[in-house]
Amino acid sequence: MRSKLKVNMVSESTFTVQGHGVHTAFLEMTRALAARRDVDVIINKFRRGADITHIHTVGPYSLLQLLFGSGKKVVSVHVVPDSLVGSIVGAKQLYGVARRYMRFFYNKADVLLAVSGMVESTLRSQLGVTKPIAVLYNTVDTKMYVTTPADKAAARAALTIPQDARVIITSAQIQPRKRFDLFCQTAAALPDCHFIWIGGMPFKHFGADYKAMQQLRDDCPPNVCVTGVIEHPKVKQYLQAADVFFLPSEQENHPMAVIEAAAVGLPIIVRDIPEYDDTFKKDVVRGTNDTFADIIKRLFTDASFKKNAIKGAASIAKRFDSQASGEQLLAIYKTLL
Repeated sequence: MRSKLKVNMVSESTFTVQGHGVHTAFLEMTRALAARRDVDVIINKFRRGADITHIHTVGPYSLLQLLFGSGKKVVSVHVVPDSLVGSIVGAKQLYGVARRYMRFFYNKADVLLAVSGMVESTLRSQLGVTKPIAVLYNTVDTKMYVTTPADKAAARAALTIPQDARVIITSAQIQPRKRFDLFCQTAAALPDCHFIWIGGMPFKHFGADYKAMQQLRDDCPPNVCVTGVIEHPKVKQYLQAADVFFLPSEQENHPMAVIEAAAVGLPIIVRDIPEYDDTFKKDVVRGTNDTFADIIKRLFTDASFKKNAIKGAASIAKRFDSQASGEQLLAIYKTLL
């Protein structure tokens, strides 16, 4: 009888800060592997005899696993130096150090899994990584998010949101890069709509512009609700209660929140940035600071426009469903072995 492939999944997010996309991506990939009969998954163990050590974060514990863990080393690249700017304190001053550290870290892997084509390009051109790179996009189990009108009504009732409200939502940390300020400005321009920001400041004083972000949160318009960091099942309930997903972030790699919202069936509005060129493409509605409010208004007044946006969301959900990612990942493992 053929023995199971032994995989050690590593992420410091399990015992440090959660409430961010890297942790969600780690959970989704771990679930996809654990559901297979031919894979034995353990989490954050220095297990002797593991065939694969698969790392998702770049902190000191992950570095120890990378240098001294068992088996072949696979690293999912969720973070590049630009991801830190507008996310943590002192990122601009530490940018050069971060580049050198990430170059060292990523070059210690046997293979790197870039979460997008843009990340792959950054690894080669900006960090000078020489190790093999495969693009493996973040995925979710989209069937868990399928939402009926009855589900939407139930979610609104549970969250005490009026059934006839126009609800715009996002899921992200409160930090400059995510443009919480612009989210609030857009809400102020649309006082008849209800805006919900799922997330908070999990890194607290280590987050970029922490005090300024606190002040923005405290002074946000009355039609903005900030949930703070919440459990992942609750995130799904908020998404099901919404009408539109709106992420004004200035830099992203391959955000899990967009895929989750698309799986619920929400029209997706994002900033027009090149990171989405090889991932979400034309299946999202791209906008700018000056056009976001008008796009939201149009989604509630132009039925054809809304229908096309929902069709795009369905395409995203289909393309980034986790059913296929387990097979792709296993094929990469077997190539290494």
